[in-house]
Amino acid sequence: MYKVRDLALAGRGRDLISWAERNMPVLMMLRKEMAETKPLKGIRVAAVLHVTKETAALARTLLAAGAEVWLAASNPLSTQDEVAAALVEDGVHVYAWRGETEEEYFWCIEQVARSRPDIVVDDGGDLHVFLHERVPELASEVIGGTEETTTGVIRLRALERAGLLKYPVIAVNDSKTKYLFDNRYGTGQSTLDGIMRATNVLIAGKVVVVAGYGWVGRGIATRARGMGARVVVTEVDPVKALEAVMDGFEVMPMERAVRIGDIFITATGNIDVIRAEHMLTMKDGAILANAGHFNVEISVEDLERIAVSKRKVREHVTEYLLPNGRRVYLLAEGRLVNLAAAEGHPSEVMDLSFSNQALAIRYLVEKRGGLERKVYRLPDELDTAIARLKLQSMGIEIDSLTEKQRKYLESWR
Repeated sequence: MYKVRDLALAGRGRDLISWAERNMPVLMMLRKEMAETKPLKGIRVAAVLHVTKETAALARTLLAAGAEVWLAASNPLSTQDEVAAALVEDGVHVYAWRGETEEEYFWCIEQVARSRPDIVVDDGGDLHVFLHERVPELASEVIGGTEETTTGVIRLRALERAGLLKYPVIAVNDSKTKYLFDNRYGTGQSTLDGIMRATNVLIAGKVVVVAGYGWVGRGIATRARGMGARVVVTEVDPVKALEAVMDGFEVMPMERAVRIGDIFITATGNIDVIRAEHMLTMKDGAILANAGHFNVEISVEDLERIAVSKRKVREHVTEYLLPNGRRVYLLAEGRLVNLAAAEGHPSEVMDLSFSNQALAIRYLVEKRGGLERKVYRLPDELDTAIARLKLQSMGIEIDSLTEKQRKYLESWR
C-alpha cells in the first residue's frame, strides 16, 4: 500500500540514497549489526519524517532490522519524489509526494497512523497528536515513540503535563549528538543553502536578522557571519539574548531590527514572530525566510491581508507589494526554507540524528512495558557511543581517562 508521485523515478532515487548512505557511516554500522540480530522483527514502525535520501537510509536500516515501515512526509514541500519511489520498491509503505495540499498532507498522516503501529517516529509531532486526538484506541496500543524536533518535543511535554500522553516517548532532539550538531551545524548550513538557492543573493554585506537564539538560531547566526553578513539577533529569553551579545552579535527588539534588516530568518518555534506591523516597516526588498518546523513564525495571513498584490518571481520566491509601495519577498511559502528550497541537512549530520533514532527505536522495543508514559532522553551511554562511532569513522582518536583520573573524578575528597 502506498501513494507516491511516480514509481518510474525510483532509479534516480536509488542513486540519491546511495550517495546519502556513503556519507552516513555510523548508521551503516548500526544497520550491519541490526541486520544480524533482527531486534525489530515483527515490529511495525509508523513514521512521519521529511522524505529525503537521509530518511531513506534510516527506513532501510529499520527494514534490515526486521521492521515493517510506514512513512508519510512531515512537510508538504520537503519530499524528494525520487526517494519516495525507491522506498516503495524496497517495501516501505510510503504516502508522500512533493507539493501536497493541507488536506492531502493530513490524509497521508492518517494512512500511516491507521496502520496500527507498535513504534511511532515523528518530526514535529503531527503523527503523535493525530494518534492521541483522532484514534486514541490505536495510541493505547503503541509501545513507544520518538520525536526528532524541538517543536515536537514541546508538544509532547505539554501532553505529558496534561496527563494525556498514552505511551513513552524518546526525545531524540534532546540527545547531545542530535541538537549540538543537527540543530546547530545542519540547520545553520542548510538554511543559508536554501536562501541562496531560492534567491541567488549575496550574503556578504547583508544585514541578516535571526529571530531566536536556540541551537538552530545560533547555528544560522554563526554561518551567516562566516559568510560576511552583519548579524542581528532578536530574542525574548534574557539568558539567550545575553549569550548572543557575548557571542559578538548585536541584539535588539524586532521592531528595531525590521528597519535595518535585509534578510529575516525565524527560528523560534513560536507563532507570529514577524507580523503586519513589522512587514510595513521593512526596507524595500526585504527577504523573509523561516527555519522553524511550522509555517506559523512569519504571519503569512497578515502578509496576504495587507498586500496590494503578489506575484511569483522565482520558483520559491513570492513578491508582495505593500500599501507603502515597498516590496517584501517570502521564501517557500513561509515553510522550512532548507527543505522546501534546498535538500535539507547534509547527510553527515543526519548520520548522527538518525543513528539516535535507530537506537531509540531499539531501546523502546527492548524496554517494552517497562517505561512510564513520559518523555525521556536517550540514555547517555548510547549518546556517547554514537559520538565514538562518528569519530572512529572520521579516523580520529581521543584520550581515555587513566584509572587514577577516573577515581579522582568519582571521589568527593
